[in-house]
Amino acid sequence: MKRTKVIDALKSTDYGKEITVMGWVRTHRSSKAVDFIALNDGSTIKNIQVVVDPATVQFVTSDLSATAESLQTSEALKAITTGSCLSVTGTLVESPAQGQASEIQGARIEIYGLCGNDYPMQKKGQSFEYMRQHAHLRLRTNTFGAVMRIRHNMAMAIHTYFHEHGFCYFHTPLITASDCEGAGNMFQVTTKNLYDLQKDENGKIIYDDDFFGQQTSLTVSGQLEGELGATALGAIYTFGPTFRAENSNTPRHLAEFWMVEPEVAFLDQEELMDLEEDFIKYCVRWALDNCKDDLEFLNKMIDKSLIARLEGVLTDSFIRLPYTKGIEILQEAIKNGKKFEFPCNWGDDLASEHERYLVEEHFKKPVIMTDYPSSIKAFYMKQNQAQGEGSVGYKGCVAPGPTMQGTDVLFPQIGEIIGGSVREENYDKLMGEISSRGMETDKLWWYLDTRKYGTCPHGGFGLGFERLILFVTGMQNIRDVIPFPRTPKNAEF
Repeated sequence: MKRTKVIDALKSTDYGKEITVMGWVRTHRSSKAVDFIALNDGSTIKNIQVVVDPATVQFVTSDLSATAESLQTSEALKAITTGSCLSVTGTLVESPAQGQASEIQGARIEIYGLCGNDYPMQKKGQSFEYMRQHAHLRLRTNTFGAVMRIRHNMAMAIHTYFHEHGFCYFHTPLITASDCEGAGNMFQVTTKNLYDLQKDENGKIIYDDDFFGQQTSLTVSGQLEGELGATALGAIYTFGPTFRAENSNTPRHLAEFWMVEPEVAFLDQEELMDLEEDFIKYCVRWALDNCKDDLEFLNKMIDKSLIARLEGVLTDSFIRLPYTKGIEILQEAIKNGKKFEFPCNWGDDLASEHERYLVEEHFKKPVIMTDYPSSIKAFYMKQNQAQGEGSVGYKGCVAPGPTMQGTDVLFPQIGEIIGGSVREENYDKLMGEISSRGMETDKLWWYLDTRKYGTCPHGGFGLGFERLILFVTGMQNIRDVIPFPRTPKNAEF
């Protein structure tokens, strides 16, 4: 018989019809007359209840159920524990129990796979740290099933938004010879024998005989190549894995993570902020519209303020705050007794605690912070107009030093969720910035060519996909919103 998904069986009112459902056992309890098995196949957070009469149920066997083949009915029922995989055929009936419309009167059960008492995901409270040690099995739990379905929906929201707004999905390389961020924390890609590295007279490794003939690494960002796409197609977005060899064991960092990076020609700072706000609100609205059951589960089990916080994002416009003004607010808070672990003087790169104070305590809504000091931002950002000792940034805010047209979105519970900027389109100014930072230009010649041949104003941003999932799910650790996290000393599964 054709399989019916649990999500469809729960919606169906075709009572009296015989159907077959397949899935994994969440719970199994016995009473004097009947057994109750809660079955879930991953299509929904909700389980379907299978009511089994031990006196009439039939057990069928197959190659997959050899372990249960010799069991008597009573023994077979007792062997079905949390995690076991079953196929159940029975009659769909209206459920007398609260909270569910339908259930199945089980007539035939086929056991695909049993779980013993040593099954790691038993029906009891497990810490997330414990479940990370069993990442191959944690996906079967209610929490991680909900998170992964939301992750899927957010990916769909991203593709749908950009498609509807005329963006081209643009594939940038994972292997690159350039460092977009200039940080140097990159994973090297090589076919060289690491036990016999040939070096020149200066002690540098010779890459002439390497696969690509030069030093290459896994990308930290597709932005630079994305800019090339924007100067040809007008508006593009990338969505794929990126890599950073940063030795950070924090709840906000991964070595392998996914980035969404749109780049758009012919837009200014104001338009870029409009795009950032509209895009992220679209994603949040999509989650509320399409992930109701999973969000309600996470709101109950993980974060009781989750849904209210998501709805709050849609209610108000984001605050647009120059960095210089933000520093003034933070310093005023310190004067009034607020304690921060890290300093926040003008020119400092704000820590997550500073960002979250502005969002969660001062404004109580998302903030787009603009016009950061040039010294703490990337070389490719457009520098603001100079005035006296400082520079004039967003809405005329005068800073004590040179600033760049950054547009970072700060969110409650997260801190920075988007990093964006207008890009410097002037060749001479860009070369001046590269020179002042002591950067090499030999591997960026193709990028600089876009400023020599038909340059245009443009900008874009990068959204950390896992940080978006953190916000939408209410989870507290980024390792719990990606199926198989890659972190320092951890590359299992």
